[in-house]
Amino acid sequence: MKIRSVTAFVEVSYPLESEVIATAGEALRAVRKALAEAGLEVQTARLATQPFPLALAEAGPARVADLAQDLEALAFVHEIDYVGLGPVQLGDPVAFVESLPDALRSTESVFAGVEIANSGQGIGLPRVRRTAELIRRVATLTEDGFTNLRLTALSNVPAWAPFFPAAYHGGGKSRIAVATQSADLALTAITSAHSLNAAREGLIRAVEMEAERVERAVMDALEPFEIAYQGLDFSLAPYPGEDTSIGGALEKLGLPVVGGPGTLMAAAFLTDVLNRAQFKQTGFNGLMLPVLEDSVFARRAAEGYLTVTDLLTFSAVCGTGLDTIPLPGDVSADTLSAILLDVAALALRLDKPLTARLMPIPGKAAGDPITFDFEYFADSAVMAPAVLVPESDALTGLLAGDEDIDIQPRIPR
Repeated sequence: MKIRSVTAFVEVSYPLESEVIATAGEALRAVRKALAEAGLEVQTARLATQPFPLALAEAGPARVADLAQDLEALAFVHEIDYVGLGPVQLGDPVAFVESLPDALRSTESVFAGVEIANSGQGIGLPRVRRTAELIRRVATLTEDGFTNLRLTALSNVPAWAPFFPAAYHGGGKSRIAVATQSADLALTAITSAHSLNAAREGLIRAVEMEAERVERAVMDALEPFEIAYQGLDFSLAPYPGEDTSIGGALEKLGLPVVGGPGTLMAAAFLTDVLNRAQFKQTGFNGLMLPVLEDSVFARRAAEGYLTVTDLLTFSAVCGTGLDTIPLPGDVSADTLSAILLDVAALALRLDKPLTARLMPIPGKAAGDPITFDFEYFADSAVMAPAVLVPESDALTGLLAGDEDIDIQPRIPR
């Protein structure tokens, strides 16, 4: 297991006051050192602010790119690898959504999001369409469509999740949270077990032991600081490679291929472990299914065994939603809107946090091979989105309205 990120959540103002960033950087270095001394490699240190429209309440949308650049510069000075601006929330002016391409174009390590649904306001149909258009615009910022790695749509996602791009500060004092890269724990527990129950018990023990090691190191490191430990997101995140693949872990349970029959059961089984394990939790704590970050998922998607619809179905019982999904460069805003609506509806109906990080690849069609010069991505192929109807991919009628629509979670009877 490795630590994917140590994330400091801070509240900033604009113009920026450097002291809060400096303190966060000092705390992150202390935590990183303590985790290393505990035998845990930390891959990245990150900073997440409150939703950026709150920081720019007076300055307005015209200063979003300036805020992003200033934060990136200060983060570099204080040895912070990535910065999360948080999301444009449903009640924020649409101009903040439209400001994001410039902010992403002018930075390299800044992430952001757009909220399309929450349990209080429901699903914002106009916001869904704006977000789909935003994804298409951001895809064209570079020739390979890579910038959409730094953008996500959020549905029912609370504060304090340390995985980017969903991370944001929820108010009050600064906090630090930790996210793991721990698919290897699942692989070890499964391959060494003689039954499902034995695999579950072994993985629960491994998760709890590692969580205790993390918590002890972080708490000791934070003693000199007025920064709280928020908790651990033990989502079983993968890394490209056969021994660090959550797709590989699912297949080791007995699946012929990820995406085939039985995958839903396997995903539910592994997620159930995280629900049973006892530790201070924050964020998703589910099964992450990022196509491009997992060598087995990437291969099965390229082979046609794994579809966008499959991944959304599996999200009903496990992880974070649709993540790093490579789509055709000419995918329409209407198709993206429909996908986002499904994610939002699932999040509200099941009362769980879900995100959608969709990546149209310019100049590529479904089935075309893709390769990125990025450590965390595996080679794959462009996935075909589902087509709504043969004649058109556009939503019409009531689904194309301009209202916020409430979706209540299912009430057990």
